[in-house]
Amino acid sequence: KEAMDIDVQSKPSRPHWYERYVQPCVAELLGSGLFIFIGCLSVIEDAEGTGRLQPALAHGLALGLTIAILGDI
Repeated sequence: KEAMDIDVQSKPSRPHWYERYVQPCVAELLGSGLFIFIGCLSVIEDAEGTGRLQPALAHGLALGLTIAILGDI
């Protein structure tokens, strides 16, 4: 008998309901919470001489961290 190489590709299964609905909502909640929390903390102690730079950097770093952690979701 001649061996036949058959590539069997199964249909990609649909993601579980948790991955479709719950996980994105939790990621959005955590990301928004981190962004707002870090942003509010950055303006509590407004050191003289920093002006608008401190809150801008804090928001930018919080946004970058959120994207790096939760970007795959």
